[in-house]
Amino acid sequence: MNMANRQDSERALARRGRVVALVIAGTMLIWLVGTALVPWLGLPVRFVFLFDMAAIAGFVWVFVNLWQIWRLRQQLNDKGQG
Repeated sequence: MNMANRQDSERALARRGRVVALVIAGTMLIWLVGTALVPWLGLPVRFVFLFDMAAIAGFVWVFVNLWQIWRLRQQLNDKGQG
């Protein structure tokens, strides 16, 4: 792998990592605000579970993407050494 391709791959992984970080922060913010607003607005408790399920879905997406980033970084390092 030449140096330009390696740098492009590293930039792509870094960008993907930043997206994952934003999703983590956004998921937590929406979850916290959502669960606080439900009682304040007088909504039924079942809406709290809606925010819980959305947060779980967001974190599943995060874990899948973190695993993919980890695997791609391993492959990138293996190609650089070989």
